[in-house]
Amino acid sequence: MKWSVVALTLAFGSPVGSPVLAQDRPTANPLQGNADAIRAGMGQFRQRCADCHGVDARGIRSPDLTQVWASGRSDDGLFQTLRNGIPGTEMPSVGVRTTDNEIWQILAYLRTLAAPTPTDPPRGNAENGQRVFRASCAGCHRVDGVGGHLGPDLSRIGVARTRDAMVRQIRGATEDFRPGYEPVTITPANGQPIHGVKKNEDLFSVQIMDTRERIQGYEKDKVKDVSNDKKSAMPVFGPDRLKESDLDDLIRYLQSLRGFDPAVRQ
Repeated sequence: MKWSVVALTLAFGSPVGSPVLAQDRPTANPLQGNADAIRAGMGQFRQRCADCHGVDARGIRSPDLTQVWASGRSDDGLFQTLRNGIPGTEMPSVGVRTTDNEIWQILAYLRTLAAPTPTDPPRGNAENGQRVFRASCAGCHRVDGVGGHLGPDLSRIGVARTRDAMVRQIRGATEDFRPGYEPVTITPANGQPIHGVKKNEDLFSVQIMDTRERIQGYEKDKVKDVSNDKKSAMPVFGPDRLKESDLDDLIRYLQSLRGFDPAVRQ
């Protein structure tokens, strides 16, 4: 009896060091709806993914995964994201020892948590939202390699956060300090306090990016104080600073951003 590569993979997973070629791999999850696969995927997700994405997959310091299918992602694209990781982000590859079958199990479980595709028409005008972004946000945030460095890159924010989460962040209703962007104040032995975001820290030193986007390193025993600020470096954009119509436009623009697209073959 001869077995095809795909049949062997679905039965046993791809052998370590011998991943199934993309043209031989199914583009739709062959384990979707399989109760045993979903159960196995739940265990793997909670062990390997929940620290960043949350037990409910709604995100902690990494994106909300309940929205990925609703935002237009495909099974094949998500498979590639797990298999290859996303360069330049905190999303690693699952590694060569993880079989294709195990990846499909994780995705089968995630599918049970997926939010339904939204039925409400999108609000706002993305073109005006881009203008609002350039005027109010680009000084600190980058999109597609253009903009400031003090805040996180927002090139993938459209697939990483829900509309409500983005609104809360812009309006100042949450304090979400991503690693590398925690607000900090350095008080020198002589001189004015220096505000910025923390890039690296150990027992003896701290490295920050100040508000002029200069990387500065300080030895802790040579400064008066190193204080972890509780208030975000991002200003609050209340209704007096950003009217509702401009907020809708800005959110619409951010929702249009895709950055690295896992649905596109590399």
